[in-house]
Amino acid sequence: MLYQHYQTKEAHGDNQSLAFHFSTRLLSYLEELRLDLDAILDKRLVRTFIDLVCCLIRFRDRSNGLVLSELGGYLMSPPEAAAGTKRISNLLRSPKWSHHLIDQFLLQRSKKRIAQMLQSGQRPLILWDESVIEKPESWFSEGLGPVRSAKGKRLKRIKPGYYNPPGGTIHVPGFQWMGVVLSGLRQEASIVAMRWWSSRGKAKAHPALIRDNLIFRLAKELPEGVVHVFDRGFAGRPLLGQMFLHRQRFILRWPGRFVLNDSEGNSKNAWRFSTGKKSLDTTWIEDPNTGQKQKIGIYYTEVSLPEWPDEKLFLVISRPGKNRTPWYLITNLPIQSHQDAWEVIFSYARRWKIEQVFRVAKCEMGMESPRLWFWENRLKFMMINTIAIDFLFQLLLKGRDQKIETLLRQWCPRTGNRCREYPTPIYRIRLALSLMWTYWLIKSSG
Repeated sequence: MLYQHYQTKEAHGDNQSLAFHFSTRLLSYLEELRLDLDAILDKRLVRTFIDLVCCLIRFRDRSNGLVLSELGGYLMSPPEAAAGTKRISNLLRSPKWSHHLIDQFLLQRSKKRIAQMLQSGQRPLILWDESVIEKPESWFSEGLGPVRSAKGKRLKRIKPGYYNPPGGTIHVPGFQWMGVVLSGLRQEASIVAMRWWSSRGKAKAHPALIRDNLIFRLAKELPEGVVHVFDRGFAGRPLLGQMFLHRQRFILRWPGRFVLNDSEGNSKNAWRFSTGKKSLDTTWIEDPNTGQKQKIGIYYTEVSLPEWPDEKLFLVISRPGKNRTPWYLITNLPIQSHQDAWEVIFSYARRWKIEQVFRVAKCEMGMESPRLWFWENRLKFMMINTIAIDFLFQLLLKGRDQKIETLLRQWCPRTGNRCREYPTPIYRIRLALSLMWTYWLIKSSG
Protein backbone atom coordinates (compact mmCIF):
# COMPACT_ATOMS: atom_id res chain seq x y z
CA MET A 1 0.00 0.00 0.00
CA LEU A 2 2.75 2.49 0.88
CA TYR A 3 4.63 1.79 -2.34
CA GLN A 4 1.49 2.48 -4.39
CA HIS A 5 0.30 5.57 -2.53
CA TYR A 6 3.80 7.04 -2.42
CA GLN A 7 3.45 8.19 -6.00
CA THR A 8 -0.10 9.59 -5.71
CA LYS A 9 -0.74 13.29 -6.15
CA GLU A 10 -2.36 13.56 -2.72
CA ALA A 11 0.99 12.79 -1.13
CA HIS A 12 2.27 16.19 -2.21
CA GLY A 13 -0.51 18.12 -0.53
CA ASP A 14 0.23 20.40 2.39
CA ASN A 15 -1.91 18.35 4.77
CA GLN A 16 0.09 15.20 4.10
CA SER A 17 3.59 16.60 3.68
CA LEU A 18 4.73 15.06 6.97
CA ALA A 19 3.49 11.60 5.97
CA PHE A 20 5.19 12.02 2.61
CA HIS A 21 8.45 13.03 4.33
CA PHE A 22 8.67 9.90 6.48
CA SER A 23 7.50 7.58 3.70
CA THR A 24 10.28 9.08 1.58
CA ARG A 25 12.78 8.35 4.33
CA LEU A 26 11.60 4.76 4.55
CA LEU A 27 11.82 4.24 0.79
CA SER A 28 15.23 5.92 0.74
CA TYR A 29 16.38 3.60 3.54
CA LEU A 30 15.23 0.56 1.54
CA GLU A 31 16.51 1.77 -1.84
CA GLU A 32 19.72 -0.31 -1.98
CA LEU A 33 17.89 -3.42 -0.85
CA ARG A 34 15.10 -2.76 -3.35
CA LEU A 35 17.63 -2.66 -6.20
CA ASP A 36 19.09 -5.99 -5.11
CA LEU A 37 15.63 -7.54 -4.89
CA ASP A 38 14.64 -6.12 -8.30
CA ALA A 39 17.48 -8.05 -9.87
CA ILE A 40 16.26 -11.43 -8.62
CA LEU A 41 12.52 -11.13 -7.83
CA ASP A 42 9.34 -10.26 -9.64
CA LYS A 43 8.34 -6.62 -9.15
CA ARG A 44 5.12 -7.70 -7.41
CA LEU A 45 7.13 -9.49 -4.72
CA VAL A 46 9.38 -6.44 -4.34
CA ARG A 47 6.31 -4.25 -3.87
CA THR A 48 4.99 -6.72 -1.29
CA PHE A 49 8.34 -6.58 0.52
CA ILE A 50 8.26 -2.79 0.85
CA ASP A 51 4.60 -2.70 1.87
CA LEU A 52 5.25 -5.45 4.43
CA VAL A 53 7.94 -3.37 6.14
CA CYS A 54 5.45 -0.49 6.36
CA CYS A 55 2.77 -2.81 7.77
CA LEU A 56 5.17 -4.05 10.45
CA ILE A 57 5.70 -0.47 11.59
CA ARG A 58 1.97 0.29 11.52
CA PHE A 59 0.77 -2.88 13.25
CA ARG A 60 1.09 -2.77 17.06
CA ASP A 61 0.48 -6.04 18.88
CA ARG A 62 2.98 -7.99 20.91
CA SER A 63 1.26 -11.38 20.76
CA ASN A 64 -0.11 -11.21 17.20
CA GLY A 65 2.17 -8.65 15.60
CA LEU A 66 3.67 -11.01 13.01
CA VAL A 67 0.72 -13.29 12.28
CA LEU A 68 0.46 -13.55 8.50
CA SER A 69 -3.35 -13.57 8.36
CA GLU A 70 -3.60 -10.28 10.23
CA LEU A 71 -0.75 -8.68 8.30
CA GLY A 72 -2.50 -9.73 5.10
CA GLY A 73 -5.49 -7.63 6.15
CA TYR A 74 -3.23 -4.62 6.69
CA LEU A 75 -1.36 -5.20 3.44
CA MET A 76 -4.56 -5.17 1.37
CA SER A 77 -7.74 -4.60 3.37
CA PRO A 78 -9.68 -6.71 5.89
CA PRO A 79 -12.08 -8.11 3.23
CA GLU A 80 -9.02 -9.03 1.13
CA ALA A 81 -6.97 -10.49 3.97
CA ALA A 82 -6.68 -13.89 2.27
CA ALA A 83 -5.15 -12.32 -0.83
CA GLY A 84 -2.74 -10.25 1.27
CA THR A 85 -1.70 -13.32 3.24
CA LYS A 86 -1.06 -15.16 -0.01
CA ARG A 87 1.21 -12.35 -1.22
CA ILE A 88 3.27 -12.47 1.98
CA SER A 89 3.50 -16.27 1.79
CA ASN A 90 4.69 -16.09 -1.82
CA LEU A 91 7.39 -13.62 -0.78
CA LEU A 92 8.63 -15.77 2.10
CA ARG A 93 8.50 -19.05 0.17
CA SER A 94 10.31 -17.73 -2.90
CA PRO A 95 13.55 -19.73 -3.39
CA LYS A 96 15.15 -16.88 -5.36
CA TRP A 97 16.25 -14.98 -2.25
CA SER A 98 17.34 -15.75 1.31
CA HIS A 99 17.74 -13.93 4.59
CA HIS A 100 21.47 -13.49 3.84
CA LEU A 101 20.55 -10.70 1.42
CA ILE A 102 19.16 -8.61 4.28
CA ASP A 103 22.09 -9.57 6.50
CA GLN A 104 24.50 -8.21 3.89
CA PHE A 105 22.40 -5.05 3.52
CA LEU A 106 22.68 -4.31 7.26
CA LEU A 107 26.41 -4.98 7.25
CA GLN A 108 27.04 -2.63 4.32
CA ARG A 109 25.08 0.16 6.01
CA SER A 110 27.11 -0.40 9.18
CA LYS A 111 30.39 -0.14 7.24
CA LYS A 112 29.37 3.23 5.81
CA ARG A 113 28.34 4.53 9.22
CA ILE A 114 31.60 3.33 10.84
CA ALA A 115 33.60 5.15 8.15
CA GLN A 116 31.69 8.36 8.91
CA MET A 117 32.25 7.97 12.66
CA LEU A 118 35.99 7.38 12.21
CA GLN A 119 36.24 10.36 9.90
CA SER A 120 34.63 12.59 12.54
CA GLY A 121 36.96 11.29 15.26
CA GLN A 122 34.41 9.16 17.13
CA ARG A 123 35.04 5.63 18.37
CA PRO A 124 32.62 3.03 16.93
CA LEU A 125 31.36 0.56 19.53
CA ILE A 126 30.23 -2.91 18.46
CA LEU A 127 27.84 -4.07 21.20
CA TRP A 128 27.16 -7.78 21.70
CA ASP A 129 24.42 -9.56 23.62
CA GLU A 130 22.40 -12.77 23.68
CA SER A 131 18.72 -13.47 24.26
CA VAL A 132 16.11 -16.11 23.46
CA ILE A 133 12.82 -16.19 21.58
CA GLU A 134 10.25 -18.14 23.56
CA LYS A 135 7.49 -20.11 21.84
CA PRO A 136 5.80 -21.82 24.82
CA GLU A 137 2.65 -22.83 22.91
CA SER A 138 4.47 -24.16 19.85
CA TRP A 139 5.40 -27.77 19.29
CA PHE A 140 5.94 -28.91 15.70
CA SER A 141 7.61 -25.92 13.99
CA GLU A 142 11.14 -26.39 12.66
CA GLY A 143 14.03 -25.14 14.76
CA LEU A 144 12.42 -25.28 18.19
CA GLY A 145 14.55 -26.36 21.13
CA PRO A 146 14.62 -25.88 24.90
CA VAL A 147 15.43 -22.35 26.10
CA ARG A 148 15.50 -20.91 29.60
CA SER A 149 12.36 -18.84 30.06
CA ALA A 150 13.01 -15.29 31.22
CA LYS A 151 9.26 -14.75 31.60
CA GLY A 152 8.99 -17.78 33.88
CA LYS A 153 11.87 -16.52 35.99
CA ARG A 154 10.23 -13.12 36.31
CA LEU A 155 6.84 -14.59 37.25
CA LYS A 156 8.43 -16.77 39.94
CA ARG A 157 9.64 -13.80 41.97
CA ILE A 158 8.18 -13.84 45.46
CA LYS A 159 5.56 -11.16 45.99
CA PRO A 160 4.50 -10.04 49.50
CA GLY A 161 1.26 -11.66 50.61
CA TYR A 162 1.39 -14.56 48.16
CA TYR A 163 2.60 -18.14 48.39
CA ASN A 164 6.15 -19.02 47.48
CA PRO A 165 6.48 -20.02 43.82
CA PRO A 166 7.94 -23.39 42.80
CA GLY A 167 11.70 -23.73 42.55
CA GLY A 168 13.83 -24.77 39.61
CA THR A 169 14.42 -23.38 36.16
CA ILE A 170 11.58 -23.24 33.63
CA HIS A 171 12.41 -24.30 30.06
CA VAL A 172 10.06 -23.77 27.13
CA PRO A 173 10.27 -24.36 23.35
CA GLY A 174 12.10 -21.62 21.50
CA PHE A 175 15.43 -20.78 19.95
CA GLN A 176 18.58 -18.81 20.74
CA TRP A 177 19.29 -15.26 19.61
CA MET A 178 22.52 -13.27 19.28
CA GLY A 179 22.59 -9.63 18.27
CA VAL A 180 25.30 -7.14 17.30
CA VAL A 181 24.60 -3.40 17.40
CA LEU A 182 26.67 -0.37 16.39
CA SER A 183 26.74 2.69 18.63
CA GLY A 184 29.07 5.37 19.97
CA LEU A 185 29.58 7.44 23.08
CA ARG A 186 27.18 10.06 21.71
CA GLN A 187 25.48 8.03 19.00
CA GLU A 188 22.23 6.10 18.74
CA ALA A 189 22.14 2.40 17.94
CA SER A 190 21.85 0.69 14.57
CA ILE A 191 21.72 -3.03 13.89
CA VAL A 192 24.78 -4.76 12.44
CA ALA A 193 23.75 -8.42 12.52
CA MET A 194 21.21 -10.82 14.03
CA ARG A 195 21.61 -14.57 14.41
CA TRP A 196 19.10 -17.23 15.44
CA TRP A 197 19.74 -20.92 16.05
CA SER A 198 18.51 -23.89 18.06
CA SER A 199 19.99 -26.67 20.16
CA ARG A 200 18.27 -29.41 18.19
CA GLY A 201 16.70 -30.23 14.85
CA LYS A 202 17.38 -28.61 11.49
CA ALA A 203 18.64 -25.33 12.96
CA LYS A 204 20.98 -26.98 15.48
CA ALA A 205 24.24 -25.08 16.04
CA HIS A 206 26.73 -24.49 18.82
CA PRO A 207 26.71 -20.98 20.32
CA ALA A 208 30.51 -20.76 20.23
CA LEU A 209 30.51 -21.55 16.50
CA ILE A 210 27.90 -18.87 15.81
CA ARG A 211 29.92 -16.34 17.83
CA ASP A 212 33.28 -17.23 16.28
CA ASN A 213 31.92 -17.10 12.72
CA LEU A 214 30.38 -13.70 13.40
CA ILE A 215 33.63 -12.40 14.92
CA PHE A 216 35.56 -13.65 11.88
CA ARG A 217 33.15 -11.96 9.47
CA LEU A 218 33.11 -8.63 11.31
CA ALA A 219 36.90 -8.65 11.63
CA LYS A 220 37.14 -9.23 7.88
CA GLU A 221 34.48 -6.74 6.77
CA LEU A 222 34.62 -3.84 9.23
CA PRO A 223 37.43 -1.28 9.13
CA GLU A 224 40.04 -1.01 11.86
CA GLY A 225 39.23 1.19 14.82
CA VAL A 226 36.05 -0.45 16.09
CA VAL A 227 35.85 -1.65 19.71
CA HIS A 228 33.83 -4.75 20.64
CA VAL A 229 31.93 -4.49 23.94
CA PHE A 230 30.88 -7.69 25.76
CA ASP A 231 28.95 -8.47 28.93
CA ARG A 232 29.91 -11.06 31.55
CA GLY A 233 28.08 -13.83 29.67
CA PHE A 234 30.85 -13.77 27.03
CA ALA A 235 33.72 -13.77 29.54
CA GLY A 236 36.15 -16.62 29.10
CA ARG A 237 39.24 -17.85 27.29
CA PRO A 238 37.44 -18.92 24.06
CA LEU A 239 36.23 -15.39 23.32
CA LEU A 240 39.55 -13.79 24.24
CA GLY A 241 41.34 -16.27 22.01
CA GLN A 242 39.25 -15.10 19.05
CA MET A 243 39.90 -11.45 19.89
CA PHE A 244 43.65 -12.02 20.01
CA LEU A 245 43.60 -14.19 16.87
CA HIS A 246 41.86 -11.52 14.76
CA ARG A 247 43.66 -8.59 16.49
CA GLN A 248 40.44 -6.91 17.59
CA ARG A 249 40.10 -4.25 20.26
CA PHE A 250 37.60 -5.04 22.97
CA ILE A 251 36.09 -4.17 26.35
CA LEU A 252 34.90 -7.17 28.35
CA ARG A 253 33.22 -7.22 31.74
CA TRP A 254 35.22 -9.72 33.78
CA PRO A 255 33.71 -11.65 36.72
CA GLY A 256 35.39 -10.68 39.98
CA ARG A 257 36.18 -14.30 40.85
CA PHE A 258 38.09 -14.95 37.60
CA VAL A 259 41.89 -14.96 37.80
CA LEU A 260 44.26 -12.42 36.25
CA ASN A 261 48.02 -11.86 36.46
CA ASP A 262 49.43 -8.61 37.80
CA SER A 263 52.46 -6.82 36.35
CA GLU A 264 54.78 -9.07 38.38
CA GLY A 265 53.19 -12.30 37.14
CA ASN A 266 51.26 -13.13 40.33
CA SER A 267 47.80 -14.66 39.83
CA LYS A 268 44.81 -13.47 41.86
CA ASN A 269 41.11 -12.83 41.57
CA ALA A 270 40.05 -9.66 39.80
CA TRP A 271 38.35 -8.25 42.91
CA ARG A 272 41.65 -8.43 44.85
CA PHE A 273 43.43 -5.93 42.60
CA SER A 274 41.74 -2.93 44.20
CA THR A 275 41.35 -4.22 47.76
CA GLY A 276 42.59 -1.60 50.22
CA LYS A 277 43.46 0.89 47.46
CA LYS A 278 41.94 4.32 46.96
CA SER A 279 40.26 5.34 43.76
CA LEU A 280 42.57 7.07 41.31
CA ASP A 281 39.82 9.48 40.24
CA THR A 282 36.17 10.23 41.05
CA THR A 283 33.30 12.05 39.40
CA TRP A 284 29.57 12.63 39.80
CA ILE A 285 27.29 11.00 37.23
CA GLU A 286 23.57 11.60 36.83
CA ASP A 287 21.35 8.53 36.66
CA PRO A 288 19.28 8.90 33.43
CA ASN A 289 16.31 7.06 34.98
CA THR A 290 16.04 8.76 38.37
CA GLY A 291 17.87 12.02 37.69
CA GLN A 292 19.87 11.59 40.90
CA LYS A 293 23.64 12.03 40.93
CA GLN A 294 25.97 9.43 42.35
CA LYS A 295 29.69 9.49 43.00
CA ILE A 296 31.71 7.05 40.90
CA GLY A 297 35.34 6.13 41.52
CA ILE A 298 37.77 4.31 39.24
CA TYR A 299 40.91 2.27 39.65
CA TYR A 300 42.98 0.78 36.83
CA THR A 301 46.13 -1.27 36.48
CA GLU A 302 47.99 -3.34 33.92
CA VAL A 303 47.20 -7.07 33.91
CA SER A 304 47.59 -10.14 31.72
CA LEU A 305 46.10 -13.61 31.34
CA PRO A 306 47.94 -16.82 32.32
CA GLU A 307 47.33 -18.30 28.83
CA TRP A 308 48.54 -15.18 26.99
CA PRO A 309 51.19 -13.49 29.16
CA ASP A 310 52.48 -11.44 26.21
CA GLU A 311 49.11 -9.81 25.53
CA LYS A 312 49.05 -6.48 27.34
CA LEU A 313 45.71 -5.80 29.04
CA PHE A 314 44.32 -3.28 31.49
CA LEU A 315 41.86 -3.88 34.29
CA VAL A 316 39.53 -0.90 34.83
CA ILE A 317 37.38 -1.03 37.96
CA SER A 318 34.32 1.19 38.38
CA ARG A 319 33.25 1.78 41.99
CA PRO A 320 29.61 2.95 42.04
CA GLY A 321 29.47 3.31 45.82
CA LYS A 322 28.26 1.44 48.87
CA ASN A 323 26.01 -1.59 48.33
CA ARG A 324 26.56 -1.44 44.57
CA THR A 325 28.39 -4.08 42.53
CA PRO A 326 31.65 -2.81 40.96
CA TRP A 327 32.42 -3.28 37.29
CA TYR A 328 35.60 -5.19 36.47
CA LEU A 329 36.45 -4.41 32.85
CA ILE A 330 39.44 -5.80 30.96
CA THR A 331 40.50 -4.18 27.69
CA ASN A 332 43.41 -4.09 25.29
CA LEU A 333 42.91 -0.37 24.69
CA PRO A 334 45.86 1.68 25.94
CA ILE A 335 45.14 3.34 29.31
CA GLN A 336 47.55 6.23 29.76
CA SER A 337 45.43 8.65 31.75
CA HIS A 338 42.30 8.93 33.87
CA GLN A 339 40.43 10.15 30.79
CA ASP A 340 41.23 6.92 28.95
CA ALA A 341 39.91 4.89 31.88
CA TRP A 342 36.71 6.93 32.05
CA GLU A 343 36.17 6.42 28.32
CA VAL A 344 36.32 2.65 28.86
CA ILE A 345 33.72 2.92 31.63
CA PHE A 346 31.39 5.07 29.53
CA SER A 347 31.87 2.82 26.49
CA TYR A 348 30.75 -0.20 28.46
CA ALA A 349 27.78 1.76 29.83
CA ARG A 350 26.64 2.26 26.22
CA ARG A 351 26.02 -1.50 26.07
CA TRP A 352 22.56 -0.67 27.37
CA LYS A 353 21.71 0.34 23.80
CA ILE A 354 21.57 -3.27 22.66
CA GLU A 355 19.27 -4.07 25.58
CA GLN A 356 16.94 -1.39 24.21
CA VAL A 357 17.05 -3.00 20.75
CA PHE A 358 16.08 -6.39 22.19
CA ARG A 359 13.29 -4.83 24.24
CA VAL A 360 11.86 -2.96 21.24
CA ALA A 361 12.06 -6.13 19.15
CA LYS A 362 10.17 -8.24 21.69
CA CYS A 363 7.76 -5.81 23.32
CA GLU A 364 7.00 -3.42 20.47
CA MET A 365 7.66 -5.34 17.26
CA GLY A 366 6.35 -8.76 18.31
CA MET A 367 9.51 -10.70 17.46
CA GLU A 368 8.21 -13.72 19.40
CA SER A 369 4.88 -13.92 17.55
CA PRO A 370 5.68 -15.40 14.07
CA ARG A 371 3.77 -18.63 13.37
CA LEU A 372 5.63 -20.29 10.52
CA TRP A 373 6.37 -23.95 9.97
CA PHE A 374 9.67 -23.78 8.12
CA TRP A 375 12.93 -22.41 9.49
CA GLU A 376 14.12 -20.54 6.39
CA ASN A 377 10.77 -18.74 6.02
CA ARG A 378 10.91 -17.72 9.67
CA LEU A 379 14.44 -16.34 9.24
CA LYS A 380 13.31 -14.25 6.26
CA PHE A 381 10.36 -12.90 8.22
CA MET A 382 12.40 -12.00 11.28
CA MET A 383 15.05 -10.29 9.15
CA ILE A 384 12.33 -8.20 7.48
CA ASN A 385 11.15 -7.25 10.96
CA THR A 386 14.75 -6.42 11.88
CA ILE A 387 14.83 -3.92 9.01
CA ALA A 388 11.72 -2.21 10.41
CA ILE A 389 13.38 -2.00 13.85
CA ASP A 390 16.59 -0.59 12.39
CA PHE A 391 14.65 2.05 10.45
CA LEU A 392 13.05 3.31 13.68
CA PHE A 393 16.49 3.75 15.24
CA GLN A 394 17.80 5.34 12.05
CA LEU A 395 15.31 8.17 12.49
CA LEU A 396 17.18 9.27 15.63
CA LEU A 397 20.79 8.90 14.45
CA LYS A 398 21.09 12.66 13.97
CA GLY A 399 19.00 13.58 16.99
CA ARG A 400 15.41 14.74 17.23
CA ASP A 401 15.04 17.17 14.34
CA GLN A 402 12.08 19.42 13.67
CA LYS A 403 10.24 16.76 11.67
CA ILE A 404 10.47 14.28 14.54
CA GLU A 405 9.24 16.88 17.02
CA THR A 406 6.31 17.75 14.75
CA LEU A 407 5.49 14.07 14.30
CA LEU A 408 5.41 13.46 18.06
CA ARG A 409 3.48 16.63 18.82
CA GLN A 410 0.77 16.09 16.19
CA TRP A 411 0.32 12.33 16.20
CA CYS A 412 1.44 11.12 19.63
CA PRO A 413 1.18 13.98 22.17
CA ARG A 414 2.08 13.22 25.77
CA THR A 415 1.99 15.24 28.95
CA GLY A 416 4.77 15.17 31.54
CA ASN A 417 8.38 16.20 31.19
CA ARG A 418 9.72 12.64 31.18
CA CYS A 419 7.69 11.63 28.13
CA ARG A 420 8.44 14.82 26.24
CA GLU A 421 12.16 15.01 27.02
CA TYR A 422 13.08 11.32 26.85
CA PRO A 423 16.06 11.20 24.44
CA THR A 424 15.03 8.11 22.43
CA PRO A 425 11.21 7.91 22.21
CA ILE A 426 11.19 4.87 19.90
CA TYR A 427 7.79 3.69 21.12
CA ARG A 428 6.16 7.09 20.58
CA ILE A 429 7.73 7.46 17.13
CA ARG A 430 6.44 4.08 16.08
CA LEU A 431 2.92 4.79 17.34
CA ALA A 432 2.92 8.20 15.66
CA LEU A 433 4.02 6.70 12.34
CA SER A 434 1.37 4.01 12.69
CA LEU A 435 -1.45 6.50 13.23
CA MET A 436 -0.21 8.97 10.62
CA TRP A 437 0.34 6.43 7.83
CA THR A 438 -2.95 4.66 8.54
CA TYR A 439 -4.83 7.97 8.32
CA TRP A 440 -2.91 8.91 5.18
CA LEU A 441 -3.66 5.61 3.40
CA ILE A 442 -7.36 5.83 4.28
CA LYS A 443 -7.54 9.44 3.10
CA SER A 444 -5.65 8.67 -0.12
CA SER A 445 -7.97 5.78 -0.89
CA GLY A 446 -10.88 8.19 -0.91
